[in-house]
Amino acid sequence: MEELIVNLSQGALENLNYGWIILFMAIESSFIPFPSEVVMIPAAYMAAETGEMSVPMVILSGTLGALIGAMINYGLSYFLGRPIVYAFANSRFGHMCLINPRKVEKAEAYFDRHGAISTLIGRMIPAIRQLISIPAGLARMNLGSFILYTCLGAGLWNGILVAIGYACHTQVDKDTLIQTISRYSHIIGYTCIALLIAIVIYLIYQGVKKTQDYKDE
Repeated sequence: MEELIVNLSQGALENLNYGWIILFMAIESSFIPFPSEVVMIPAAYMAAETGEMSVPMVILSGTLGALIGAMINYGLSYFLGRPIVYAFANSRFGHMCLINPRKVEKAEAYFDRHGAISTLIGRMIPAIRQLISIPAGLARMNLGSFILYTCLGAGLWNGILVAIGYACHTQVDKDTLIQTISRYSHIIGYTCIALLIAIVIYLIYQGVKKTQDYKDE
């Protein structure tokens, strides 16, 4: 698996453009396993090094791709229903895609606990983010809300990955970047989660502080 990630990262770093970002992130966001850090971090690195792509467009392309992949899961789940979804999860092809009934049940339980907002939060949690669109489709979640929350969650996730890739431009060379991505892909994911939690806490703190200042006036 590590060798596959290295090869994908190397190819991404040499040939990536907006179209490939959209395609790869659509794959990553669907039921086919594909690590987003393999795409977004090299894309940001490339944007910083060559200037051929802009950081905002890299984030936008990644978010669009994520939405397309999420819509595939949502649409299939919406129209096929729970029995067929679980039959696929229990099939050989489903297992090849690293999907099984237990993972789908876990995503459904997460969706049941948190409701529609889980499509935003779930986009930033490993092992949940690729599958959270399935229970949304099974529950026939409002399409407009699904698109909004998916874009917000994917945009935040991609933004942090891009920030990491952009910062790496001044710290490591291409070969080191690829090795780092392959070796620490899981740690990168949890680092993103930690940064997102810190951002949320900061925003809550600022909101509470403004409310308190308003009351004191």
